[in-house]
Amino acid sequence: MFFESFAALLAMDGHGPYVWSAYAITLATLIVLVVQPLAAKRRQLRELRGFLRRTEEQ
Repeated sequence: MFFESFAALLAMDGHGPYVWSAYAITLATLIVLVVQPLAAKRRQLRELRGFLRRTEEQ
């Protein structure tokens, strides 16, 4: 698929907004699916460290 210019690539014969928004939604979803478990793991580890610290103090 070849386009005459960068503007033609973005426009895609009038379908550009739909195509690029679909790419953006997909990319955002993939980022959330990667970041959310990492953040949950970090939060759980922080809570576990706090719990272990509290139990060691007793």
